[in-house]
Amino acid sequence: MESLNRMAIELVDEALDFAEELDIGAFELDNEATVLDFGVEFDGGIESGLLLAEIQTAGLATVQTRMDEVGGAPIPHVELSTDHPALALLCAQKAGWEVTTESFEGLGSGPARALVAEESEFARTGYHDAFDLTVLAIESDQLPDESVAEQVADMADVEPSGVFLPVFPSASIAGSVTMAARAAELAAFRLSELGYDPLDLVSATASAPIAPIAGDEQTAMARTNDALAYGGQVHLTVREEFDRFDEIASTATEVYGQPFAEIFDEADWDFYEVDDGVFAPAQVTVDVIGGPTTVYGETSEELLVESFEL
Repeated sequence: MESLNRMAIELVDEALDFAEELDIGAFELDNEATVLDFGVEFDGGIESGLLLAEIQTAGLATVQTRMDEVGGAPIPHVELSTDHPALALLCAQKAGWEVTTESFEGLGSGPARALVAEESEFARTGYHDAFDLTVLAIESDQLPDESVAEQVADMADVEPSGVFLPVFPSASIAGSVTMAARAAELAAFRLSELGYDPLDLVSATASAPIAPIAGDEQTAMARTNDALAYGGQVHLTVREEFDRFDEIASTATEVYGQPFAEIFDEADWDFYEVDDGVFAPAQVTVDVIGGPTTVYGETSEELLVESFEL
């Protein structure tokens, strides 16, 4: 497999070439790292959000939109498909890098994680990337500075000039789009945490509604997670049976039926105090090659209507 970072850089180049058309910003920091603004000071849009999701999955997923309904209201949905779930979803897309400096906080996703390869996903997949350029997409409502680029460069063992930082707030079009593209990743991560070999995931297809753009970060984080937990649908094709497939969907969690605004509020909006198990898609079909095809969980339009304030 070609370097995840190399494939992601090709998509970053596309974003830079069409920045004006995508309504995103791009600028160099003093240390020559590049920041791409997908929604902090620029509006961005559906297309920029789709491209950002492709960057996060290192080009190993097809990401597109379709129209569907939530509570009778036409709402765009994101569909994502990949035949490389372990690499695209766990080694690239997963938001597993807490970016913290004296002046900045954010949550990082994307293939830069594969250059560090310290998270458990990399031990399970056996993947470790090597490349001289890297991409870390950061969820934040502020633009990163040189200290962020230096941290990424140091941990990924590249020069600061080789660091590319797409940034997006939760309360942005790109934020809602890229979160809706995470339904398959949540299912893959949940399975991996339950002890299933991620290399036995053959393909994944998923969809989720694009949550209406909120006016603040907290509301946006709650809505986008509700979109996944109560509207996310996933189809997995796998090689081996497993006796815990019924624990993938959000219906298996103790907090099912509770809006994420309440879940986060109970944790004082400290997301690291929230059990990872609550982050799961609403409904999952598991197709075992040569074996059974079983559906787990269910969606809840009622909860989505409440969350989206329809």
